[in-house]
Amino acid sequence: MIKRFLQRRWPLLVGLLLGGIAGYLYNVYVGCASGTCMITSSPYLSTLWGAALGGLLVDGFRPCGGRGGSCHE
Repeated sequence: MIKRFLQRRWPLLVGLLLGGIAGYLYNVYVGCASGTCMITSSPYLSTLWGAALGGLLVDGFRPCGGRGGSCHE
């Protein structure tokens, strides 16, 4: 069951991982000097937002429908 899940969702998991890494690196190198920025003031929040954006970006390129189905059904 877990193996099947990983086979079907590996691009999403890679997107989440790479997005999280990118969010953390953004916090480290760009960040927020004053500490008042909502997203970048905490490394946890920037990592979470990066993972969410990475997952959405990768999942947006996933083919729609199975067995010749349409995205707009």
